[in-house]
Formats: sequence, C-alpha cells, structure tokens
Amino acid sequence: MSGPPMSTDRISGLVFALFGLAVLLASRALPFGTLHRPGPAFVPVVLATVLVTLAVLVLIFGGRSRSLRAADWSEAGHAASILAAGAFAAAALESLGYRITMTVALAFLLGVKRRTRPVVVVSVAVGFAVVSYWTFRRLGVLLPDGPLGF
Repeated sequence: MSGPPMSTDRISGLVFALFGLAVLLASRALPFGTLHRPGPAFVPVVLATVLVTLAVLVLIFGGRSRSLRAADWSEAGHAASILAAGAFAAAALESLGYRITMTVALAFLLGVKRRTRPVVVVSVAVGFAVVSYWTFRRLGVLLPDGPLGF
C-alpha cells in the first residue's frame, strides 16, 4: 500500500531541511561565539536554523502542490546550466581567481544559455566581475587573484 505521492513542495522542503542540517553539523567544527562577539559559525548556524525552520513549515503545509510526476520539467536544462556554472565557479575560483572565474561563468550563462549579443555579454560579465571585486575589496573581503595577477 502506498500513500499519496510526494508533492514538489514537500520534496523541496525535505532537500532544504537536509541541507540546513548538514550546515549545522559542519558548523560544529567552528567556534560559535556570542551575540556581541560572533565566531565564524555564528551566521551559518543562524541561517541554517532559519532554513530548517522554513523547510519544516514547507514540509507540513506543502501538500497541495503538484506531485513530482506531474511537475513540468521544461526548465530542467536551465537549472542544470546554473548548477554547472556554480560548480565551475567553486572549482575554478582558487586557480583562476575571482575576476576571471566570474567573467567566464557569467559569459556562459548570458552568452550560451541566454544567447545575448556578444557586446552585452562581454560588458556585463567583465563589468560585474570588476565592480563586485572592487566592492568586496573595499569591504575588506579577500578574494583570490588569478595566475595573471587578476
């Protein structure tokens, strides 16, 4: 005997709850600190706790959405492209540096997936990489430089 099919909302809630729990477990290795002197685990623990709480609410109240079998998978290619660009950025960030990695990832998403005009792709990808790098540096965030010094 099988129960009602899992809805897409409940599956999403389950995935996010498991991700939040994994972050909470991984954060145990870092000092938590206090409210006045937060440690490196403070923000991840707070965000993961909020994520798990909201995911549990979605699990409880998400039964009215479509079943997974009835879901529309027409955007699966776009989701896979975004996931691939994120995986590339995570893997290449240290070796290529922030600006090159962000430029390549954005150029892929805008040029290959969105088929935007080349002049727009280059200007947006390079512009975003340079301006965000400058902003993060002004905020004191150290980002990796690539093999060419940028």
